[in-house]
Amino acid sequence: MLQNFKITIAYDGTNYHGYQKQQGTGLKTIQEILEDRLSHLSGEKIKVIGAGRTDAGVHALNQVINFTVSNWKVPVGRIVPALNGLLPDDIVALSAVEVPLQFHARFGAKAKTYVYTAYNHSLPSPFWRFYAYFIPRQLDVAACAEAADFLEGQHDFASFMASCAQPKNTVRTLYRVQVTQKDKFIYFIFKADGFLYRMVRLITGTLLEVGKKKLAPQEIINILNSCDHTLAGPTVPAHGLCLVKVEY
Repeated sequence: MLQNFKITIAYDGTNYHGYQKQQGTGLKTIQEILEDRLSHLSGEKIKVIGAGRTDAGVHALNQVINFTVSNWKVPVGRIVPALNGLLPDDIVALSAVEVPLQFHARFGAKAKTYVYTAYNHSLPSPFWRFYAYFIPRQLDVAACAEAADFLEGQHDFASFMASCAQPKNTVRTLYRVQVTQKDKFIYFIFKADGFLYRMVRLITGTLLEVGKKKLAPQEIINILNSCDHTLAGPTVPAHGLCLVKVEY
């Protein structure tokens, strides 16, 4: 009997070339590891679907995957410990449930939340070097937050998309764009119905230009309306980004 399982996982993306499997490259990915371990548990070849196809170095606190299987023998209540017994230390299964066959981790997602973390201090931290982008100069966080407000709502975000991407539609709805500071850390929080390739990292890079006073907060409106990615700020490094929530 065909079954569909949904598993929530967390991972440290430092040692992986992203979530998505890259056939024939020999590069280690999160999807490849998950499919290998789940196939070992099931005795049949498993193909995993992920809610977010995170880039190399990007982390996840609550990534959601699903897979269908025809001859699954592990009880639902035992999936998490059984899978964690096979996974490396930097990938952890958090929960597992059986779901209807039509459930799709990626296309069924209503919203995803990403958080980009910057470490704003005069000296770098050896403990945060893989999880927060080090920015030694002082930033105007209030200006960043003011600029972020202009991005909320439904817009064409073509200006904040990697040049190599060619999606059919570049319109997305940002439900929340927030910039907050706590001690040495600045958090850029994004919740949307979907994201373009490198959209969060490009928006964050542009907001940081505002924080450095290279751009006025209102200039982000012109960048957004231009649909010209060359006007956006730099793409910030991947290691500060984390997928924190997927909603269905």
